[in-house]
Amino acid sequence: MSEFINKIYRNNTFIYKVLLFLTTTVAIVYLFPKGGQFKYDFNNGQLWKYDNLYAPFDFAIQKTAEEISLEKKDIESNLKKYFQYDTSVYPSVKLSFFNRISLIKPTDSLSRGEIKKLKTIGEQVIDNVYAFGFLEELSEGSTFKKDEIIALIKDSEVHDVVFKNLLTSKNVLNIINSSLAREPHTYGQKQVLNLLASLIKPNVTYDNVYTEKIIENEINQISYTRGKVTADELIILKGDIVEGRKLAVLNSLKSEFESKVWTDSNYNWIVSGYTILVALALLMLLLFLHKNRQEIFQNNTKVTFIFFNVFAMIFIQTLVIKYNPDYLYVVPLSVLPIILKAFFDARLGLFVHVLTVLLLGYIVPNSFEFIYLHIIAGIVTILTVSELYKRANLFISVAQITIIYMITYFAFSIIKEGNASQINWNYFMLFGANGLLSFLSLILIYMYEKVFGLVSDVTLLELSNTNTKLLRELNEKAPGTFQHSMQVANLAEAAANEIGANSMLVRTGALYHDIGKMLNPMYFVENQSTGVNPHNDLSARDSSKIITDHVIKGVELAKKHNLPDRIIDFIRTHHGTTSTYYFYKKEQDLNPDTIVDIKKFQYQGPIPFSKETAILMMCDSAEAASKSIKVPTAQTISDLIDKIIDKQMADNQFLNSDITFRDIKVIKKVIKKKLMNIYHLRVEYPE
Repeated sequence: MSEFINKIYRNNTFIYKVLLFLTTTVAIVYLFPKGGQFKYDFNNGQLWKYDNLYAPFDFAIQKTAEEISLEKKDIESNLKKYFQYDTSVYPSVKLSFFNRISLIKPTDSLSRGEIKKLKTIGEQVIDNVYAFGFLEELSEGSTFKKDEIIALIKDSEVHDVVFKNLLTSKNVLNIINSSLAREPHTYGQKQVLNLLASLIKPNVTYDNVYTEKIIENEINQISYTRGKVTADELIILKGDIVEGRKLAVLNSLKSEFESKVWTDSNYNWIVSGYTILVALALLMLLLFLHKNRQEIFQNNTKVTFIFFNVFAMIFIQTLVIKYNPDYLYVVPLSVLPIILKAFFDARLGLFVHVLTVLLLGYIVPNSFEFIYLHIIAGIVTILTVSELYKRANLFISVAQITIIYMITYFAFSIIKEGNASQINWNYFMLFGANGLLSFLSLILIYMYEKVFGLVSDVTLLELSNTNTKLLRELNEKAPGTFQHSMQVANLAEAAANEIGANSMLVRTGALYHDIGKMLNPMYFVENQSTGVNPHNDLSARDSSKIITDHVIKGVELAKKHNLPDRIIDFIRTHHGTTSTYYFYKKEQDLNPDTIVDIKKFQYQGPIPFSKETAILMMCDSAEAASKSIKVPTAQTISDLIDKIIDKQMADNQFLNSDITFRDIKVIKKVIKKKLMNIYHLRVEYPE
């Protein structure tokens, strides 16, 4: 049992990757639609590239979503609107009028005969107003067509009425005024006018609930099919154009086929097929990391980070498709290569992006168009996005990506439609939104740095500021080492730019590579300003140990100050497994009869394992050694650089650093040029 546990413990890294692989595969397959895939790929306006197609079974021709939408709009716009006629209002108003006018008593200004006449006029007005109906004010805007025929529900009977025949408040006022005729109105007329104005009220209202119910019933009766195709009927010939009825029949066959394939008996087979395809894609990703990015493959945190981002993109795209497929292109998939390039490199970013887009091809409509669009956009992203710490760079890159999306979509549209008149301009707005959402990559990069402990160029820019606490402390305690680090940083940055390495990374690493010296600054010659050398009082082995320990102490100091691992790598590797040769020779001279073990004078390593760490090793040794040249000339500097770097190559210090002979030659050239500029002879000023 204990042996089994020990075996698990020894292989925990491998077991974790297997579990991560299986978990991600299951999660992605769970998101996929479980219906069958139609075996023919076609688009409107394209040639039918397959053999003649005959109907495999009977099926109905389904209407398109656009046709159904038009039918619904036609029903909504042409169906009669329903209004309620309240029959109780008319007798109520008339009775109230008679009661109120009977209370008016004859006076000197108003005789009994005039009251009777005014009563007759008021009765006529009420009859005229309610002959067709008085529409309430809120219902006046229920239709914009005055000649529209509406349905008036009166005593449970429906009558067709022209909408403009219904009276409004303005019409009622005109009827009252015209009935009274004379202006200015007499005292009695004013009394009747006020009375009618206060008593007459609307008796017709728009019945929105009933109207919507009728519309809903009509919409529910819409037929979603038009025609039928019988088994063995010819659908399309090879070489025909996919358009019109043929397109409708093919879409119907595709829908029917997918629904027929989706059965309980086929479910397990479909899921198995998806599982194999997803597993293959993720396996290719692991093999790529194992073959080409070994340092990432060995780091479970980084592998988890990559798998998490792949799943996150698929998850977000799936949610959008389930919500509304019309928003398919609003998801900023270009964020994936931006993030991976920021933390790793362009090649890995593009590889992961392509695999993710291929996996998404199973769940999106028009998969070929989707895959082509996003792969092109991903390539543009990789080629254009660089140096994210420069704010303008991301803006320019996102603008270029958005334009590429639009141009590519435009090309697909004119291919499918045959002209530019049918282009859906809403997609251009979606591409614009896609570009704006791409700026979320800056926020995500910051979050990922905190969660996964990764380092981007933005963080490197912050760390390279010489006002950071650790670099200020180095400058105060070991000013000579600080100046040496600055010189090395300048050399390394120039060399990295020449061979296409990460210049920001190597510059930051160079600034921190010797921080371990601040603990014993006076034991390093660049800090010995008084001329006193404490190594004179020590044995060669003790001196060598103090010198080599600055690497270990530098790593401890860096971890204490939470420096990222990518920076600590420069501290660990900048001397590789080289030796403190001066003290080794000193020990040999003091003990000529004893065989001195050179391993006791070696740094513990490891040797550089990237272009950037190799550049630092060369620049560090070259800059330090150049201080020993008494008379610096172009020839002496060139010979010294060749000697130092050739010795490092002979000691196999660059074996794991993925650097070429050509790169090393270019680096030598840059170092020589920079050092010659530093040590150039100045014109001697007269005293």
